[in-house]
Amino acid sequence: MYLASTPAANAVLEQDPLALLLGMMLDQQIPMEKAFTSPSVLRDRIGRDLDAAELATWDPAAFEEIFATPPALHRFPVAMAKRAQVLCAIVADKYGGDAAAIWTTAKSGNELVSRVAELPGFGAQKARIFTALVGKQLAVRPRGWREASEPYGRGGTFASAADVVDQSSLTKVKAYKREQKALAKAADQ
Repeated sequence: MYLASTPAANAVLEQDPLALLLGMMLDQQIPMEKAFTSPSVLRDRIGRDLDAAELATWDPAAFEEIFATPPALHRFPVAMAKRAQVLCAIVADKYGGDAAAIWTTAKSGNELVSRVAELPGFGAQKARIFTALVGKQLAVRPRGWREASEPYGRGGTFASAADVVDQSSLTKVKAYKREQKALAKAADQ
């Protein structure tokens, strides 16, 4: 993976499905690399691997402090700490603590998109992006995953985190996002 700002943080994303899920949840209103690095920082701050059941039941005030300690894990640390705990509770309760089960047990792309969209911090678009991400980078490809993740499941679009595999693709995705932001701003005027 090439989503985080350090090789060590990328290794955490590759090895820990919960870290990948939390990184995607945090990927809003901050740079993508910061969002995907934060799960590794969280892991360092708690001093052990991420465990959904443990994080879900962590004292909320203490968990918010972990998120807010400089450098904060997100621009909105308190809100994101709360979302992270709800996400972890869902993973613990509905998927037996195994974040990967969200995607490895989905029977279809539509089911996968639906499961991800039910998580806090994930809307329809982000659910499609995450489905494309696990399809493209982890080879998790339930029947119809490309169609369910449109337009992000297509190859060569460089439209989202799903396409970031190296510095060149990161640069292309960032350029695409800037272009889309400029188009949206022009449409508002």
